[in-house]
Amino acid sequence: MEQTCLKYVPSAINAIDFYKSSHASQYPVGTTEVYSNFTPRNTKHLNVEKELYDGKIVFFGLQALIKTFLIDNFSSTFFNVPKDIAIKRLKRRFDTSLFTDYDMSRIESLHDLGYLPIRIKALPEGVKVNPGIPVFTVVNTLPQFFWLTNYLETALSAEIWKKMVNATIASHYRGILVKFAEETGAPKEFCAWQGHDFSARGLTGIADQYLNGMAHLTSFYGTDTVLAIDAMEDLYNADADKEIIGGSVPATEHSVMTMDGVQGEKELIRRIIQDVHPAGIVSVVSDSFDFWKTITVYASELKDVILAREGKVVFRPDSGDPVKIICGDRDAEVGSNEWKGAVVCLAEIFGTTTNDKGYETLNGKVGLIYGDSITPRRANQILQNLKEMGYASDNIVFGIGSYTYAYSTRDSIGGAMKATSGVVNGERRAIFKAPKTDSAKKSARGLLRVEIQNGEYILLDDQTEEQEAQGELKVVFENGVLLKETSLAEIRARLM
Repeated sequence: MEQTCLKYVPSAINAIDFYKSSHASQYPVGTTEVYSNFTPRNTKHLNVEKELYDGKIVFFGLQALIKTFLIDNFSSTFFNVPKDIAIKRLKRRFDTSLFTDYDMSRIESLHDLGYLPIRIKALPEGVKVNPGIPVFTVVNTLPQFFWLTNYLETALSAEIWKKMVNATIASHYRGILVKFAEETGAPKEFCAWQGHDFSARGLTGIADQYLNGMAHLTSFYGTDTVLAIDAMEDLYNADADKEIIGGSVPATEHSVMTMDGVQGEKELIRRIIQDVHPAGIVSVVSDSFDFWKTITVYASELKDVILAREGKVVFRPDSGDPVKIICGDRDAEVGSNEWKGAVVCLAEIFGTTTNDKGYETLNGKVGLIYGDSITPRRANQILQNLKEMGYASDNIVFGIGSYTYAYSTRDSIGGAMKATSGVVNGERRAIFKAPKTDSAKKSARGLLRVEIQNGEYILLDDQTEEQEAQGELKVVFENGVLLKETSLAEIRARLM
């Protein structure tokens, strides 16, 4: 029996909170323009190491939003759908769930128009801003579609905030790694590979994997999220034939390492590093049974094989306290492997070299990667401990997973899209909110302009239309067309 599969693509016109549908009739009679902005307002809930955080927020993700949602999704699920079908589908949803007789004429007019009559002005993607600086503005371009600006708020907010959060956290990690590279004499170019994206399986679906995997790639090369590399080529004009977008290495997992049981683990490691991957970097998960035995006994017995390889064997601890596993546990028995930590254990077997600043780096034939429950705080502590032990920062690679990239909300950057100006009966009105119960939610007012002053982005509000036309916010999308594109290379030039 032949099976068919329903292709499900969410309807763009339905990507709203229900209350958005009622706002068109609630605005004052004679309204012809609604002007809004998206601003990250604060970082008090951002998962960073506060003492090392520069306080800035990375702007990233708008171009992906425009291409995937405002252009592709609106075209395939609304504008290119026969009008009677598109309108009937939305009307049915309102009739069966909103419990009111909704006037569909506005939606019908939008479908007749055939494009989104909005203008988006934005800062360049990859720049870093202080809280309170708008990163993009949205306004309708035709008076009858004043309602559309904030009708889109739900989708625009949902599509942008997490990419900005994770691009910010990736940049923060990169800053920590660069700091310790400079302090301990490690090569700074290694930092681009020292943070590796392990987050895919812990994120909320396929789209979350690649869209937020791209955020990691704004500051790093290392990634196991294949779709993020695809997306960078499709959405940010990257080209893997001409540049490094992202990369990884062959690696084992526990299903591989446990297949031959406890007794067969050492021989399995030998076969993998000698027969299956005789050259290049290969990562071996090492905690399936007894990590300390693997990192000492097996590593010693396989030393000749490891040294003879044209490449590096990277051992991966995958459980326990990362700081103690890598740097040693001072509560353990003095002189034990646990007390020494993984770096010292490998150093005793394979030796080290001393760099120009006097810090030790493991023999290039071996290395370590830790990818379980890493956070900026733990990464900082590990590198600080290694420094105090006399080891350079390039002795460890961090797998950055969902413990970092999934533990966030819109409140992590206080991201909000709010209207600050409107036109009613030909009169421009500055609008704002200033709740007495939460001063952090106070908004700018009127038309907005962003300028650079002393190397920092600053906000000027209550601007005239002539003033608003100036400044660093540039038109990137207008009337259904993406007018200005940016590339991954440009973004990385701003961040890396």
